[in-house]
Amino acid sequence: MAESSRPERLSDAEIEQALESVPGWMVQRGKLHREFRFQNFNQAFGFMTRAALCSETMNHHPEWSNVYATVVVDLVTHSADGITNLGFALATQMNAISEECSMRKDA
Repeated sequence: MAESSRPERLSDAEIEQALESVPGWMVQRGKLHREFRFQNFNQAFGFMTRAALCSETMNHHPEWSNVYATVVVDLVTHSADGITNLGFALATQMNAISEECSMRKDA
C-alpha cells in the first residue's frame, strides 16, 4: 500500500464531530469504544460473525471480546497511531449490524 493511501489520524475536533454520527460510541484510551448488549449469546455471536466479514472487506479489524451476550469493541488504526475515518466507517457498519441482529426474534 502506498504511503499516501494510508488513512490519516483524525484531530480531536474531527473525532468529536464524527462521534455525533455513531450513537453509542465514545473515545476510551485513544480508541473508539462501544459495548454491544444482546438478548443472548446467539445474537452476540451472529453480530460478531457479520461484523468480522464486514471488517475483513474493509481491511480494518477490531480489537474485541465477547462474554455471553456482550461484545466489547475498540477501534483504532495502528498504522496511523490513532482514530481514522476507517474506524468511524466500521463503527457505522457495526451499529447497523447490531440493530439487525437485535431485531431477530429467532436468535
